[in-house]
Amino acid sequence: MGLIVSLNRLTEAIVNSYKEHNMSKEDARNMAYHVLNFFGFGDRIVDNVLEPEDRDLFYMLEDFGLLVTEREETTLYDGREWRIHYWLLKKNAINSMASEEDISSSAPEEEFDVYEDIPEDVWMRQ
Repeated sequence: MGLIVSLNRLTEAIVNSYKEHNMSKEDARNMAYHVLNFFGFGDRIVDNVLEPEDRDLFYMLEDFGLLVTEREETTLYDGREWRIHYWLLKKNAINSMASEEDISSSAPEEEFDVYEDIPEDVWMRQ
């Protein structure tokens, strides 16, 4: 059985991937809900179902490593090539990205002054 991407896990992954933008948890949850509504119980959807605004969101999540694209090519009866583009949830990446907060919150970082032990005379030019 594969990994399951829950609404909470995807929300945490989105929050953690947008740390420098300070995305609110509510906005991330709305975004995760919107994305998961496309996937339902699957982990792959056809790109054709997306509106341009939705596709922009998917590309943004792809940039953060939470989604990936895939394409399939087939030859039609008349000899033309037909391409089908898909979006896939990167379940392992989502789960590890969602776990980053768990790790960082359990072990708070200590502030460290790297220059503290360097003597003052080192800073003087000769």
